[in-house]
Amino acid sequence: MAWFIQLDPIYQAFLATCFTWFVTALGAAVVFVFKTVKRKVLDVMLGFAAGVMIAASFWSLLAPSIEMSEAAGITPWVPPLIGFLMGGMFLRMIDKFLPHLHPGFPREESEGIQTSWHRSVLLVLAITLHNIPEGLAVGVAFGALKAGLPSASLAGAVALAVGIGLQNFPEGTSVSVPLRREGFSRWKSFWYGQMSGIVEPIAGVIGAAAVMMMKPILPYALSFAAGAMIFVVVEELIPESQMEKNTDIATMGAMLGFAVMMTLDVALG
Repeated sequence: MAWFIQLDPIYQAFLATCFTWFVTALGAAVVFVFKTVKRKVLDVMLGFAAGVMIAASFWSLLAPSIEMSEAAGITPWVPPLIGFLMGGMFLRMIDKFLPHLHPGFPREESEGIQTSWHRSVLLVLAITLHNIPEGLAVGVAFGALKAGLPSASLAGAVALAVGIGLQNFPEGTSVSVPLRREGFSRWKSFWYGQMSGIVEPIAGVIGAAAVMMMKPILPYALSFAAGAMIFVVVEELIPESQMEKNTDIATMGAMLGFAVMMTLDVALG
């Protein structure tokens, strides 16, 4: 672990987001064992992912943003508010224009600009949309270490990466299993599933580099990532987890995910 501590935050962010990408690939690898996954199991996993992202948005992103704003002598709610809303609007714009299809929906209900792209491509793009704010959040957390602020800690950044990794498992599964069910080979289903996470190392490096070069934007960047993550939770993960009316178990999964991420962040942060 000592070698990791000595690395530049950009390299730390890259390795951390490679880990979250790896967990996405592990989730996609479920397709080598199962052709289908019971919907109740998938709904619990999606709920868990939503809970992790909600907890991470506050403990790992919004709370440090508030503390940093106060330490800088800025009205403490202003940067978090502006960044949070901008993050949500940014994801809304991507959601509006990027062609994508949520798992479980027919091809006719694809969102974004209408296109003739294959259903498999649209499914991958839907999960890729989830992964943009996740990679960005991890990158910003590691980039904040360079600022030397008390509220930014290596343990907290690692906890965030671990939490994001935990909720990436169901995202990989939610791509590869539906593709396998539609007749794709196991290898092709796995390939598409893991590719949905490739954006995380890219977003992670960009996030870390941005806040290191422009320290004043750090509170805004942290809350921006939080707003983008909450958008994904409310617009996609929660509705998908409750689509088959498994509301109780999906909700319990969300509470478990929230509890796990809260514990990780408080214990390690």
